[in-house]
Amino acid sequence: MRKLNNTIIVAVDTGYGNIKTANTVTPTGITAYDTEPTFTGEILQYNNKYYRIGEGHKAFIADKGIDDDFYVLTLAAIAKELDGESITTADVYIAAGLPLTWVKTQREDFRKYLTKNSKVRFTFRDKQYNLKILGCKVFPQGYTAVIDRLSEMSGVNMLADIGNGTMNVMYINDKKPVESKCYTEKMGVNQCVIAAKNEVLNNCGTILDESIVEQMIRTGKADISEKYYDCIAGAIRNYCTDIFEVLRKYEYNSELMRLYVTGGGAALIKNFGSFDEDRVVFIEDICATAKGYEKLAYNALLKASEQPKKPAKPKAAAPDDTSENKPQEVTDNADDQSDKPATES
Repeated sequence: MRKLNNTIIVAVDTGYGNIKTANTVTPTGITAYDTEPTFTGEILQYNNKYYRIGEGHKAFIADKGIDDDFYVLTLAAIAKELDGESITTADVYIAAGLPLTWVKTQREDFRKYLTKNSKVRFTFRDKQYNLKILGCKVFPQGYTAVIDRLSEMSGVNMLADIGNGTMNVMYINDKKPVESKCYTEKMGVNQCVIAAKNEVLNNCGTILDESIVEQMIRTGKADISEKYYDCIAGAIRNYCTDIFEVLRKYEYNSELMRLYVTGGGAALIKNFGSFDEDRVVFIEDICATAKGYEKLAYNALLKASEQPKKPAKPKAAAPDDTSENKPQEVTDNADDQSDKPATES
């Protein structure tokens, strides 16, 4: 998080596999209860309901604002970020994101969704939080993970942001994003996990715990027998091949461009993919996108705060009229809000 005067900027990357802030990672799992759960843990209490955070996975949905789940998960992420500095009461500005091709159509709705309560009170891990939500900016996913690398991105570059539910593809030519060449595919890490589980079931007759696949994706290793390892590794390699086929559909050519890979799928490609090591750059910080949101939001708010206030127009001189029909005085700046921080994305 960053601070600007009395405002705390918290970036929240709402992925389908993990919710990330600049400093925390939480699995995108949520279960609601009408009464207090028996077991303690990552419990958030809000609006007369209890939510267990971080167990399981949130199912893929094209509209993240269709229910309260991502809102509650965002509250938990903000609380975890604030807890790092023992803050429970704050004025918060949210920096968030959406897949590249969803930003234009869903940005305003998502912004309203995350700011639907200007004041919100909730309890998380037995601590009460009192937040005032000042606003929100929504940025394109993936691109923010490489904003600190733009200076090195001369020529033609392709960015592949492989999340749990989607893969976002963007061209960045001569350090500038190409808006007409942004694509979103429903092809994320979770699809690879499903493929590996099915491969083990079909070939070994065993129902596989998905945590084993996730460990192999992250590290390339797992404490399992060679038979199972080879079966899972084969499925992951096939999925890597599918990813590069999709990239080639968007005219990826390793001889003509560099490929930047970010998101949870970066480890998948690095550990099991076949690629030109001199032409592929991996951004393995899973919080890189959230850090990019935070930086862009901070810069935007800082710039807005430095803008000179619009001077109020002088009031029109009142005519020398003492009659009962004297017109009511009107000022042009009655609704001037130029000194308020911008909240539009």
